[in-house]
Formats: sequence, C-alpha cells, structure tokens
Amino acid sequence: MTISLLLTFYFSLFTFHFSLQVPSPPPKPIIVDIAERETSDLAGLAAVLWGSLGLTGVLVLGSVLAAVVFAGVLFWVRSRAD
Repeated sequence: MTISLLLTFYFSLFTFHFSLQVPSPPPKPIIVDIAERETSDLAGLAAVLWGSLGLTGVLVLGSVLAAVVFAGVLFWVRSRAD
C-alpha cells in the first residue's frame, strides 16, 4: 500500500513539475529566396545547339574529316603512279 501511494505521489509531483514549465516559442522560420538568373536568348540558343551536337555531331565531323584525309591520300597516290 505504501509503495502505491509513493508511486502516485511521485507521478503527481512529476506531472506537476512539467506543467509549470513554460513552453518555448516556435523557432523562427527560415525563408529562402530563389532568384532565377537572367539569360539572354543567344545564350539559350547556343546551349541548345551545343547540346544537339552531342555524340552524333562528333561522329559526323570525324567521318567527314576522315573522308577528306582519305581522298587526299588517294589523290596523292594516283598523282605519283605515273
């Protein structure tokens, strides 16, 4: 019986202690302003053109360059055959 009374007393003392505490104010909100960069139309067009080249553009330019070199070698070899 005394243990039950003691536990009840401590529980009521514990809840009374926490009911006297003043709640802390909510934290101040953090406001983030996301500003968009101003880009010119020319920069946007250049980005689109550069992105469109990609791997396909590199392969096409490489094949054109290889064809020009091969044609030059063939022309040089045939001119020396006589």
